[in-house]
Amino acid sequence: MSAVAVRLDPQLLEILACPCPEHAPLRAGTASDPLADYLTCTSCGRSFPVRDGIPVLLLDEAVEPTAG
Repeated sequence: MSAVAVRLDPQLLEILACPCPEHAPLRAGTASDPLADYLTCTSCGRSFPVRDGIPVLLLDEAVEPTAG
């Protein structure tokens, strides 16, 4: 795995999932910035901020994916 700004235990990242109904896995960074302090849903594309090392997995805090 390449160096990313998000520093989470790999086991934790493995079990975290998007709070959307699909509960898809999350990946570090965003589509436009793989070094961003965000976790991005592999299904819906929402990005969730990581603040002080803590993922904020609230739909109200999510950044919606940009259209095309």
